Amino acid sequence: MTENEISNIVFDAGMKVHRKLGIGLYENVYEQCLIHELKNSGLNIESQKDISVNYEGLIIEKAFRVDLLIENKVIIEIKAVPEINKYHFFQILNYLRITEMKLGMILNFHSTLFKDGVKRAVNKL
Repeated sequence: MTENEISNIVFDAGMKVHRKLGIGLYENVYEQCLIHELKNSGLNIESQKDISVNYEGLIIEKAFRVDLLIENKVIIEIKAVPEINKYHFFQILNYLRITEMKLGMILNFHSTLFKDGVKRAVNKL
């Protein structure tokens, strides 16, 4: 399955969760519901996955944690904030660069329209 195919499944699952729950809940609630939907779609998901950083041979364990890693190909960051800012976007771009993955998504469940709260970040895709 390609990164783009995964992202379509993630978007649809996120839309369903947003439609059923609305805005105003904690990130963890949206995360657990999204995991449920994605597992029902047959995807392999790792939640709160610790990632190591290799800096010139120095391995830094648990340097950062991604909300969801799907099929070991797509990083998902879940937000419940008034708006996604450039820090959120640079954060996921950095995660992609460090992991050498190609696609990441920010899903902000506090957007009135779910599609407005979804941002894709691409690293050499």
